Amino acid sequence: MIKNIKTTTTQNIFRILLALFMLYAGFSHLTFNRVDFQSQVPDWMPLSKDLVVILSGIVEISLGLGLALWKNQRVKFGWMLALFFILVFPGNIAQYMNGKDAFGALNTDSARLIRLFFQPVLIIWALWSSAAWQTWRDSKK
Repeated sequence: MIKNIKTTTTQNIFRILLALFMLYAGFSHLTFNRVDFQSQVPDWMPLSKDLVVILSGIVEISLGLGLALWKNQRVKFGWMLALFFILVFPGNIAQYMNGKDAFGALNTDSARLIRLFFQPVLIIWALWSSAAWQTWRDSKK
């Protein structure tokens, strides 16, 4: 277990903001955006699109809660959230490639393309705000 992980006030603020974003996204997966999120599930996925949306919503809520509340495990939650963002990226690509609209704002190819560039930002945000990246770098010294 990693102890005494030092994070700045800025990292903590951004970690909590990301956790709140994940809680909101997870809740929206399970409720008011459930159908829109189904458009991001690739057609080649062997599971029901609705099931994938429900499961990913539960994962998002779990990761958000863990990132916000489980201080001595924040590095692990940062890595898990970064991995989650990587795993859902094919869905974002499929939405762009298949021209599927969602959320009212993702209704053009250019909007869907621009959205793809935000996934690396989310990955970096998760790793930086949780001190996961710094902890990994420090372990190599």
